[in-house]
Amino acid sequence: MNREFLSIGPFTIYWYSVLIIVAVLIGIYASSRVSEKNGVTKEFIMDLVFYLIPISIVGARTYYVIFNFSLFKDDFLSIFKIWEGGLAIYGAVIAAIIFTIFYCHKKKKNVLLVLDTLAPYLILGQAIGRWGNFINKEAHGAMVTLSYFERLPIPKFIVDGMYINGNYYIPTFLYESIWCLIGFLILLIIRKKDKFKHLGILVYSYFIWYGIGRFIIEGMRTDSLYIGIFRVSQIVSIILIIIGIIGIIYLVRRRR
Repeated sequence: MNREFLSIGPFTIYWYSVLIIVAVLIGIYASSRVSEKNGVTKEFIMDLVFYLIPISIVGARTYYVIFNFSLFKDDFLSIFKIWEGGLAIYGAVIAAIIFTIFYCHKKKKNVLLVLDTLAPYLILGQAIGRWGNFINKEAHGAMVTLSYFERLPIPKFIVDGMYINGNYYIPTFLYESIWCLIGFLILLIIRKKDKFKHLGILVYSYFIWYGIGRFIIEGMRTDSLYIGIFRVSQIVSIILIIIGIIGIIYLVRRRR
């Protein structure tokens, strides 16, 4: 599949960018509707997202550069060439959460309520965004044979898309996208039953669910960032899982 969505003269719009924009727009629309019901307000969400978009991009790029610095040490200007690739979702998530905490304190909004409002659409956005990796033929797993796909109910167009430079590769993008989509549905179910009574339950559940899935799937990938012999994303996943479990335990004990 062609990476380019539209090309006009010297300007090119890539499918990856289109998918990210679609994910952001869906998130803004859906979270704004929810915010009108739980008291956060649509205006606050719109203002917050206005800042979160550039901050998340900077966070995603910074994370990638820090843990892949050898690629940039001889050409610092290449750090700013984000159109050439090199964005890490964990960097975006970390930057977004840190800024949201700061912004909520500044505007005197409950941090956990705001994070709970955004969490379902964050993981939905991740499910959508992973298809950009498929189009770019990146973030895949190890080399496999065609028989690997014959054992799985994977559509032919995905199998064909995983045939890269003469070899087939594990479609880790697909596994993570499906995992995130299931997580989105789980968060909606939790929200429907809880109705924001236990603030933090959605974001803590997001940490646990996504952390587990990413830890497993990251182990299959061939493009991981490392600290020594450890994969950075697996380390971050473990931290998120621990935070999520502690948060859930706290909510359960407080309820009792």
